[in-house]
Amino acid sequence: MTSEKKICWIFGGAPVSSSYNVVPPSGAYLIAADSGYSLIRRFGLIPNVLVGDFDSLTEDIPADCEVITAPAEKDDTDTMLAVKIAMSRGYKDITIAGSLGGRLDHTIANIQTLAYIVDNGGRGILVGERDTAEIFGAGEYGFSQNDNMYFSLFSFGEEAVVTTRGTKYDLDRYRLTNSFPLGVSNEIISSKCTLKIEKGRVLVIFSKK
Repeated sequence: MTSEKKICWIFGGAPVSSSYNVVPPSGAYLIAADSGYSLIRRFGLIPNVLVGDFDSLTEDIPADCEVITAPAEKDDTDTMLAVKIAMSRGYKDITIAGSLGGRLDHTIANIQTLAYIVDNGGRGILVGERDTAEIFGAGEYGFSQNDNMYFSLFSFGEEAVVTTRGTKYDLDRYRLTNSFPLGVSNEIISSKCTLKIEKGRVLVIFSKK
């Protein structure tokens, strides 16, 4: 018998419209990062943990979940605190909702948080209203076709050597650098797309057209 996969969803406080909707899988461990509590409650969910310095939470601190209060002056963002809690409790598959589309500095911080997850043996994904983002290290990965999404690749480091198949603009052992955005706004045109990373790390972003 195989053990059940441990999945964690973290809810952040990026502004989203009333139509924004995400559905964590049944049994997922739920963490609200500060004002992400408002978002998680909007979906009718109760977090397992609420964490933050609560400088942006406009609601009363709840009594129906574990609460971890952090000082306002700290090195970690509230989202990073949530990720560290999740990973310390054995969760390596982490989705962060409400994490894109807000302040630019918060968005960059959340992308760097993805790198922290990868560096510590996990897999993380950011989910916004129009975009998803994930960082991949060396290896080969597959993606499904979606005609409604752009498929963009960025080197998350000085250089990444990448090969793609099944895209509108395929790359063949291309040296993707962090100083030229050649990988932006590609499209998957085949039922199966493969991305091979021989060197470096790649930030993969899917964006609604």
